[in-house]
Amino acid sequence: MSSQDNSENLPSEQDPEHGSVERARDPFADPGLPPHKPRVQDIDEAAARRSERVVAGLFMLSMVATVAFIASFVIFPIDKIVYIFPFGHVSALNFSLGLTLGVALFCIGAGAVHWARTLMSDEEMSDDRHEIAAPPEVREKVMQDWADGVRESGFGRRKLIRNTMYGALAMVPLAGVVLLRDLGTLPEDKLRKTMWAKGKALINMNTNEPLRPEDVAVGSLTFAKPEGLEEDQHDFQTQIAKAALMIVRLQPENIKDKRELEWSHQGIVAFSKICTHVGCPISLYEQQTHHVLCPCHQSTFDLSDGARVIFGPAGHALPQLRIGVNSEGYLEALGDFEEPVGPAFWERG
Repeated sequence: MSSQDNSENLPSEQDPEHGSVERARDPFADPGLPPHKPRVQDIDEAAARRSERVVAGLFMLSMVATVAFIASFVIFPIDKIVYIFPFGHVSALNFSLGLTLGVALFCIGAGAVHWARTLMSDEEMSDDRHEIAAPPEVREKVMQDWADGVRESGFGRRKLIRNTMYGALAMVPLAGVVLLRDLGTLPEDKLRKTMWAKGKALINMNTNEPLRPEDVAVGSLTFAKPEGLEEDQHDFQTQIAKAALMIVRLQPENIKDKRELEWSHQGIVAFSKICTHVGCPISLYEQQTHHVLCPCHQSTFDLSDGARVIFGPAGHALPQLRIGVNSEGYLEALGDFEEPVGPAFWERG
């Protein structure tokens, strides 16, 4: 079909005098902008002030939510669990942080949207496209348009909105400052201490019974926990991550390190189970060499020589726990670890 045939199918305009076809209508003609309809806030100052108070109220609610976000860090302990319908049992701290920060950000966004829709100028304007490199007169026009937009938005005139917006925007970043707390522990001694103390019995992790020296055979590997630590306790994972113990029995003549021998009992030595690289639990033991191997990154420690590192990325030896036997014949701790357990302690605190 020719282009002439196509043009015949287009709607046409008629000459009012002769009734002949004058030209084809442009199917892509610019329809223009619809006529502007004023809003109630444009003609009623009382309505405008009500919208202003709504926007200011949203900004102030954002400030209150930010304060509540910061207060949540102080009020709720990290291990507190609460029931909230319909979410079920959740962390009180996580729920409060998410709720308050969400409200703070939502109120800033909602306030800005309500401000734009009810108080800022809503007249649509069209402009021709131009080259990227604008000439000086265009830049001057842009700056003038910006000034006109600021004036029409009422930013300088409506001080209540402006001041509350400044307050909300200034306070929200404080939530990020508080979040820096989670980058590391507070300056306390939690990483320096475990549940081990003088007189606490060594409890077999498998049988949940106290250990006697005769329960530990030469060449065997046994895992133990402190007396009084039970799996149903709310802080069990936190405590066992520091107090997990591995027990090995060596021939006393095979122990090379003098302090290790003094801290042992009849060749039974107790070392932290937590690798000093990134904190993986050590579980592989070579009976012939007395080496233990971390399965994560293959750090290897010699239990016959103070558990020093002989291979891998671990930075220092495994801490040893000094042990003895109580009056009932059970193995017991003679104190806590003398150095912090776990990975990169000096970098963490």
